[in-house]
Amino acid sequence: MSVPLRRLRETPRHLLVCEKSHVRHERSRHAAHVRSHAYNCRVSFLIPECGILPEALKSVITDIGEYYLVKNLSLHELVTHEFINTFVKKGSCYALTYNTKIDQDNSAALLPTGKLIISVDKDTYEELGLQGRPSQYSGKKVMRYIVTIDLTDSAFDPDSKKHKRVLWALKEKKPLEFDFLLSWYNTGAEGSTLMSYFSKNQIQAHQPKTTFSTLRNLQCPVFHSNELQGKLEESCSAQELFEWLGAVCNKVGLDNKSFSFLSTYCCPQPSTVVEQAYLCTITGFIVPEKIIQLLEQLCCYFDEPKLAQWVTLTVHGFADSPVSWRESEHGFQKGGENLYNFIVFRNLDYWLQMAVGANDDCPP
Repeated sequence: MSVPLRRLRETPRHLLVCEKSHVRHERSRHAAHVRSHAYNCRVSFLIPECGILPEALKSVITDIGEYYLVKNLSLHELVTHEFINTFVKKGSCYALTYNTKIDQDNSAALLPTGKLIISVDKDTYEELGLQGRPSQYSGKKVMRYIVTIDLTDSAFDPDSKKHKRVLWALKEKKPLEFDFLLSWYNTGAEGSTLMSYFSKNQIQAHQPKTTFSTLRNLQCPVFHSNELQGKLEESCSAQELFEWLGAVCNKVGLDNKSFSFLSTYCCPQPSTVVEQAYLCTITGFIVPEKIIQLLEQLCCYFDEPKLAQWVTLTVHGFADSPVSWRESEHGFQKGGENLYNFIVFRNLDYWLQMAVGANDDCPP
C-alpha cells in the first residue's frame, strides 16, 4: 500500500509557459493564442481600482452569446454534407461532448478548422475500422486511440469513397451517440441556425452565467512589465502572480490565518493593498472570438486615465476536452487543467501565461 499512497502525495507535473509582448506590436500573437484554444468553460477578468464597469465592457459581456446542448446526438450527423456546408464552411463551428470523461469514455470534438477529433477506447476503435493513432498517454499497452477527420478536405466530397466509409462506420458499423455542447460563430451570414437545424433533436439554448463582485482591501503582489522573473525585494515573478490570481479568482483567503483549515496561502511579497477591485466571471461554452473581443475592450480600458496599473484576463478550458491548444491531445490524469492568463499593463505591454497539467504537450 505504501507505493500508491506515496504517489497520491506527489505533486502532479505541470507546465507553465510565459511570454511577454505588446498588444499593438505587429508580431504579437495574443489573438492567435486565444483562437487556438477552442473549448473554454470559464472566463474571468480582474480590474484593480475599479468600482463601475465601462459601458463598452458591459456590452461585450452581454453579447457573449448563447450556446446549445443537444442530447443523444449521433456522431454521424456532424459528418453529413448538409451540416458541413451549412455550418462548418460558413463560420466557426464548435462541438464538444458533454459529461464524458476523457480518460474513461469515448468522446469527440469538432474544431473551428473543420477537424473532427474522436477519442475512443481500443474496442470501439477496432469496431469502427477507421484509421487513427494510439493516444500518446496510453502507456506501453495501448488502450485508447485518436481518430482525426478533416471535414473540409477536398477528398471528403459526398461521392468520395472516404466520405462514404466514414459515414458508414459512424452510422451503421459502430454508431456513437453523445450529448453535445454546440456553438456557431459567423459574421452576419444568413441562413439556418443550430436551433432550427437540430429542431428534431432534444436541443436546449443556454446563456452563459455571469457573476460580478467587488473585492475590498485586496492585497496584491507588486510586479512590473519588464521584470518577468521578478526582482528580489522589489517585484514578484510571473509564476508568483499566476498562483495569486488563481487564489483571487477562486475566492481563497490571502491572510494565512492559523485557524484556517482551507488554505495557508498568503500573498507573495512585496505587496500592496488595493482599496477595491472588480472581478467578473463568465461560465458556459465560450468561443474564442468572443474572448478576443473581451480582451480588446480590456485593452481599451486604458484609453482614458485610470488608477489601475494593469488588468487581467483568465480563461479555463474544459478538463475533459480531447484537445487543449490547436490539435494537441489533452488528458486528465490528476486534474485536466488547461488555462491561460493575460496580464495587460497600462502601456499595453502584456504577459501571457499558459498552463497545462500532466497529460499535455507544452503549450504553443
